[in-house]
Amino acid sequence: MPRLLPPLLALLASPLLLGIINRTRAGIAGRRGQPLLQSYYDLARLLRKGAVYSRGTTWVFRAAPVIVLATTISAVLLLPFAGWSAPLAFRYDLVLFAYLLGAARFALLLGALDTGSSFEGMGASRELLYACLAEPALFLALLAMVSDSGALSLTGLLAAAPPVAATLRHPAATVLIAVTLFVVLLAENARVPFDDPSTHLELTMVHEVMVLDHSGPDLALLQYASALKLWALAVLVVGVIVPAGGAAPWVIALYWLAGMVLVAVVVGAVESSMARLRLPRTPQLLVGASLLAVLALLLRLGSPT
Repeated sequence: MPRLLPPLLALLASPLLLGIINRTRAGIAGRRGQPLLQSYYDLARLLRKGAVYSRGTTWVFRAAPVIVLATTISAVLLLPFAGWSAPLAFRYDLVLFAYLLGAARFALLLGALDTGSSFEGMGASRELLYACLAEPALFLALLAMVSDSGALSLTGLLAAAPPVAATLRHPAATVLIAVTLFVVLLAENARVPFDDPSTHLELTMVHEVMVLDHSGPDLALLQYASALKLWALAVLVVGVIVPAGGAAPWVIALYWLAGMVLVAVVVGAVESSMARLRLPRTPQLLVGASLLAVLALLLRLGSPT
């Protein structure tokens, strides 16, 4: 039963992160904002509607939302939480995790290109650019984590983490890895400064322009998959900072839940404090995140154990 807790928590609570982000943005701007559970209401509303398909689309467009959600859920099944092992844990599952997220992105890109829309093709090309730069940063951050613990699975890296004293053995490297993963989280989830999820100007959209033609239950599947992806990458950020050992299980669970809320609050604060970067600047940010991961790797390899 404990192995089922991480995916069940992700399936139930992932849309809540979006609500926390929206409320944070509204609070900083001095507004009341949407209800905290607005994401759940939106999903329920979309599920009650019917889907509309263009005559120019094929089965690729119809299958894309299902594939995106299925691959994202599969990636979530590889993630532990607060010391609980993942339902699926094996050597090198961290590589499969990254490629499952890549498969979800590939299905979304194919669905966007299948519409034949120039705007969706533009968004797909930008999304592919971000992916080519975000994946190296993700792999380098994971490699830096592996170099310290020696574990070759996500459960070994996150759920079997040592106590606080051992976790803070390389504090500078830990901070660099967390910053790298946070930048990857922003890029993979199309958040500011890479994209603005609240914009409706087609020339500036990246992720949102790729789902313009989806409606009803298909759009609900894509939005739910996006929330799960946000949860999955937030778990990586929290797992780097918050240890999974050295305290009672319920205390660790509270720490991890507080860490997830903190990640959502920081995302909302970032979106409230800065605007979307110009397209030529965003690759520089992702390359900088990769360099931070390389520096963290060198610090951990060069420090005595």
